[in-house]
Amino acid sequence: MDMAEKEKGNDNVIFVGKKGIMSYVLAVVTQFNNGEKDVVIKARGRAISRAVDVAEIVRQRFVTDTVAKDIKIGTEEIQGEEGPVKVSAIEITLSKK
Repeated sequence: MDMAEKEKGNDNVIFVGKKGIMSYVLAVVTQFNNGEKDVVIKARGRAISRAVDVAEIVRQRFVTDTVAKDIKIGTEEIQGEEGPVKVSAIEITLSKK
């Protein structure tokens, strides 16, 4: 999850990981420039704050006619070294007005 990857079947989903914030901002802006009406930014664990930063930078500096249409938070269970581990997750949907 450390790349601005697109979910299979969903071109408008950006997974935020360990890269620099501007890599993800560029990925989101590119999606909007390609005609997408909604772009979903997803992150887990420590990357959550980076996902929020990406959404805010896009909204305030690059595509100023977007709004945070939906924000979902939850817990996902992933397989860790010592068995299942629960991590927080966020899904931010940005939408053009």
